[in-house]
Amino acid sequence: MHVTGHCYCRKITFEAEADPATATVCHCTDCQEITGSPYRVVARATVFKILTGTPKVWIKTAESGNKRAHAFCPDCGSPIYAGAPDGNLDVVTLRTGTLDQRRELEPKKQIWTRSALPWALDIHALEPHEKG
Repeated sequence: MHVTGHCYCRKITFEAEADPATATVCHCTDCQEITGSPYRVVARATVFKILTGTPKVWIKTAESGNKRAHAFCPDCGSPIYAGAPDGNLDVVTLRTGTLDQRRELEPKKQIWTRSALPWALDIHALEPHEKG
């Protein structure tokens, strides 16, 4: 599926081909700390192209020892994608919150649930409010 997206301040814009079957909720501690939230939603993408702006890239070594390049906007801090540490963008993991089509990328699975905050696995019981 063709997707477009941008960081919060819109200095970085991009497009890609995302695979809806790979939409995933990740509960790992890294995702919690990097996003400042209880989890992150991601989707694998190919044909990734940055249209405007230049993200800052930080290389992270995972628990497995694998290295991943995490790209984010140097101005607003929005995480954009993770990819190969050598800069190859053939396959990246997009941060779903930055996508214009985020509603269409419903997660298909949850990973790293051993790190999940217990209350983050089911929030159905919380009273919903349409606005703050």
